[in-house]
Amino acid sequence: MGVTASGESVAPVPASGGWPVCERSLSAPGSTIGPVRSAPERRELLKAVYEEARGCQKCQLHRTRTTVVFGAGNADADLMFVGEAPGANEDRLGLPFVGQAGKLLEKLLGEIDLQRSDVFIANTVMCRPPQNRDPHPPELESCNGYLRQKISLIAPVMICTLGNFATKLLRADTTGISRLHGQEEVMVLGTRAVRLYPLYHPAAALYTPATLKMLRADFQRIPELLALGAPPQPAPEEEGIHFTAPPPMARATQPASDPLPRPVPLEQPVAPQLGLF
Repeated sequence: MGVTASGESVAPVPASGGWPVCERSLSAPGSTIGPVRSAPERRELLKAVYEEARGCQKCQLHRTRTTVVFGAGNADADLMFVGEAPGANEDRLGLPFVGQAGKLLEKLLGEIDLQRSDVFIANTVMCRPPQNRDPHPPELESCNGYLRQKISLIAPVMICTLGNFATKLLRADTTGISRLHGQEEVMVLGTRAVRLYPLYHPAAALYTPATLKMLRADFQRIPELLALGAPPQPAPEEEGIHFTAPPPMARATQPASDPLPRPVPLEQPVAPQLGLF
């Protein structure tokens, strides 16, 4: 699976909501990248983003994480899933969706003749929030740039958002998943025009038969939407790749005496989560 060459290099275009555009390098500070035209080149640049993300300390979540959960799967996938945040198992293993919700996701993929290795799976934040709380706005904002780089470099045809957090973040809108699930739309995210397809989070369907039924029905439409191919892409940019800056978010108030402990430094695994890299 993959995309056509015409869809691999795109110009800076504001995402929905008129977000400002900023230039960002994927290599050394101050360097410039030319247009990315091949899958191998995009994979190498994605590795560079991963190496940067492994040591990220942009928000407080780095103080309690075990592993940065960058994402996993096919780095040239047509189909990408974006969930909320890593849980305890994901934090331990460095892989997204490895618990019961992940097993359900794999089962639903199998029902449409896809495997986990055919897609790329990521989250809105790469580090586990303590006690599995909801991600705070500054944490979402800190990870947003990484997420948009993944989208630009993987260059998917379609992105399925799993649950409220991912759907609201990528749509830059507060409309909930119960109103949006199963309704596709074309959006420009970072440098990439994609078919955005909101779905219920698999965790919400584990013990609710009605939600599982809706999730399964929405999943069955994925092959026909993928068959439509990539939506029209913005014109190529010859000066380099640009990425859309994340929108300003209201910052959560943190107590002055932050009780969060700093973890014992652990040696992180060598790119196990990069899947087919």
